[in-house]
Amino acid sequence: MPHLNTVLLVDDDATTNYLNKLLLTRLNVADQLLVAENGRQALDTLTHVCGEATSNCPALILLDLNMPVMSGLEFLEAYQQLAWAPSQTSVIVVLTTSTNANELARVQQLPVAAILTKPLTAEKMRLVLQDCFGYPAV
Repeated sequence: MPHLNTVLLVDDDATTNYLNKLLLTRLNVADQLLVAENGRQALDTLTHVCGEATSNCPALILLDLNMPVMSGLEFLEAYQQLAWAPSQTSVIVVLTTSTNANELARVQQLPVAAILTKPLTAEKMRLVLQDCFGYPAV
């Protein structure tokens, strides 16, 4: 499977993070897997790893919508305001269980490459790599 530099998992559920890390490790998707438990931690993580040097930014951010402290929607709105523009290097894929039509419509107006339903599977990950990064089908 094609390889990314870094993937950032943003989800408040420890089990989901564990299973996603296990899957991505098994698929050898990235050199580094980072985890944030809410949107605020994700912004802090991006500030730390990206800073002014966007080459260190995660290639892929898998983002849950419903989280405490800062939701996925709030994260996306704040993400657009970042001065150092990681949006030029990071692809954001929403990974959610939400079926709220208004929420999903709002997400589509924000810098998101795709919206997937949980759980993350090997097939969904292959499609993300193919559709978002141009990797050939495996």
